[in-house]
Amino acid sequence: MNAFIRLCLTVCPFIFIAGFIDSVAGGGGLISLPAYLMAGIPAHVAAGTNKVVNGCGTSIATLKYFRSGKVRVRLAVAAAAGALLGSAIGAQLASLIPETVLKMIMLVALPCAAVFMVLKKDFGADNEEYAKRVEKDGKREIIISALIGILIGCYDGLVGPGTGTFMILAFTAFLSMDLLTASGCSKAGNLASNVAAAVVWILHGSVLWNLAFPAIACNILGNYMGARYAIRGGSKRIRGMMFVVLGLLFAKIVYDLIH
Repeated sequence: MNAFIRLCLTVCPFIFIAGFIDSVAGGGGLISLPAYLMAGIPAHVAAGTNKVVNGCGTSIATLKYFRSGKVRVRLAVAAAAGALLGSAIGAQLASLIPETVLKMIMLVALPCAAVFMVLKKDFGADNEEYAKRVEKDGKREIIISALIGILIGCYDGLVGPGTGTFMILAFTAFLSMDLLTASGCSKAGNLASNVAAAVVWILHGSVLWNLAFPAIACNILGNYMGARYAIRGGSKRIRGMMFVVLGLLFAKIVYDLIH
């Protein structure tokens, strides 16, 4: 069998799954990036290809959420702008703060987030009162959205995995969004950071284009089906998927620290 076909058959199914999970609850990079590395692709090329592919898939998920009315446009734009700034800040801080310290903090924070979601049954439930308030006066919410974008974007620049998931949690916790709307808004922030990073990797020539094109097709399909799954199932489905992503992220951090 042709080596390129084997490469596609090895990587693309994981890229589809990553796109599906990412469009529902974020965290798709926890699956897609290891898939590229497992196929023997050099780390910097894997990272570049991953950003280009994810950027294309996320754009489809963002459009799907937007067309379904599950994106608060002003808040999403504010978060996206903040994410761009925060990502740049995080990249600068990466050389100052040991990654091990951040991962140790996350080892404590992730189980706490999971326990909080278990105990607070109404976390991320539909909130009509919030929606009405935002329509009347959203200045405070815009500022909070921008701050969420900056902080989560900073995390993205420092560490990266689970950025979309943390943004969903932040939108839900600090702006009382339901999980479905929070997921839709987080896609805009993710899209902004993905596009910015993808441009940098493209300029550096760190994209494996012959693999990127079939991977983009698989990721777009995964994102489309995932967004459709979430929109039809509402916050309940997103809540369940978030437990899966938090578990994967926790396992990855433990693995990284051990090795």
